Amino acid sequence: MINDARCLPKVSVIVPVYNGEADLPELISCLLTQSYSFEAVEYLLVDNGSRDRTAAIIQTAIQEAASQGITLCYLQESTIQSSYAARNAGIRAAKGEILAFTDADCRPQPDWLELLIVPLAKASIGIVVGEIIALPGKTLLEKHAERHQVLSQQHTLAHPFYPYGQTANLAIRRQIFEQVGLFRPYLTTGGDADICWRIQHQTDWQLNFVPTAIVKHRHRSTLTEYARQWRRYGCSNRYLNELHGVELMTELTTPQYLYRLSRWLLKELPVNSIKAIAHKTPPIDIIGTPISLFGAWKRSAGQREAQLTDEAKEIVWLEDTPRTFCH
Repeated sequence: MINDARCLPKVSVIVPVYNGEADLPELISCLLTQSYSFEAVEYLLVDNGSRDRTAAIIQTAIQEAASQGITLCYLQESTIQSSYAARNAGIRAAKGEILAFTDADCRPQPDWLELLIVPLAKASIGIVVGEIIALPGKTLLEKHAERHQVLSQQHTLAHPFYPYGQTANLAIRRQIFEQVGLFRPYLTTGGDADICWRIQHQTDWQLNFVPTAIVKHRHRSTLTEYARQWRRYGCSNRYLNELHGVELMTELTTPQYLYRLSRWLLKELPVNSIKAIAHKTPPIDIIGTPISLFGAWKRSAGQREAQLTDEAKEIVWLEDTPRTFCH
């Protein structure tokens, strides 16, 4: 693989951050050890109104990066509380011809960026999706999410409407944003599907999946976090239904919930308990069904209760917004 910066496309890696002090040190370490030539990449960390030590941590990291010849920038998006608005701030400031996205709670592997941009050597490819795998889980909920590959891109790539990649591991050519607009800044969830679907619907750019371009992700560890995650998935269903006309998720009825719980109690629980004791299945499988049903219940609630505002339907354009500068 070519490592001469003069032959490599310039890349801007954009990361929205909100109260990220717990995750930033490991994330930044992962960014600074990427195998992609440091002369051909810039890392833009966008503070989305954090109230913790996010700004101080990034500013300190900027000095460390500069000592290694690496460009790391601190940006702010304090007007709109939305990760998509923060990503837009990064896009406006970006100098790269390719824009790569990940999140503060992700851990890009050393060759992540190098592998992610390889398909873009083909002129027809406009979107590249890398894989997301779980960091080793400690709590039951983390182990459950890891067991079921909750955030794997294989799920989103199989969407019946259009495939899409989650912004935890995604690369898009900058020129595409000039064609279809930026992320919807007031959208709070579903923006990754929305941008990928707009690109595929309105242009001839193709999508490519690179399973070896890996970021590891920290799954939700508490019941409250898990509930919010799955409720947000339900909200995303509703928003994408209104924006693109995709079908809503079929909700389980009360009798269906009761049937699945009774089946778990009478059949799955004793069978999986025996298998777990015999080391034929992971212990987390013993309670997998009630956890999954709880997630489905929260997702259904989110889908029922979500309301897409007129503001959230808005698309902003590069030429309509002021440029943001690193500092």
